[in-house]
Amino acid sequence: MIQSQWSKHKILVRGKFESQIQRGKFVVMKHVLIHIFNIKKNIMKNGDVFPKATKELADKRTALAPEIMEAWSNFSKMAFKEGALPEKTKQLIAVAVAHVTQCPYCIRSHTKAAIRKGASQEEIMEAIWVAAEMRSGGAYAHSIIALDEME
Repeated sequence: MIQSQWSKHKILVRGKFESQIQRGKFVVMKHVLIHIFNIKKNIMKNGDVFPKATKELADKRTALAPEIMEAWSNFSKMAFKEGALPEKTKQLIAVAVAHVTQCPYCIRSHTKAAIRKGASQEEIMEAIWVAAEMRSGGAYAHSIIALDEME
């Protein structure tokens, strides 16, 4: 049984607690621990935090909102279609954005698509470094706000 110490009161995670005062904190902590337990259980079961993208899940997503799925699919095709930017460049942009948004599905799919469109491993890694710089650049740029507040 997992125990947690809060404000000199021991709280048992399984739903029993000694202090009514701590009930609110306990409920939050209980939900956090249950969520962590479920993540760990899923990692142990699948070896991954996220479910595998399967045809069955894709079909279910489509069945639940077919018109929206069709519109999104058409939008996606148009966005990645050769235009002012070549398809390879668009996929490199997508790889970079996928790393900033931290979407594991997007990282995998757009990395594969970038390779299919002729991107080298070096180009893909460079796009990822650009994304990393841009993401960290936000913290650097926003430091002006903190500096302004200090005056």
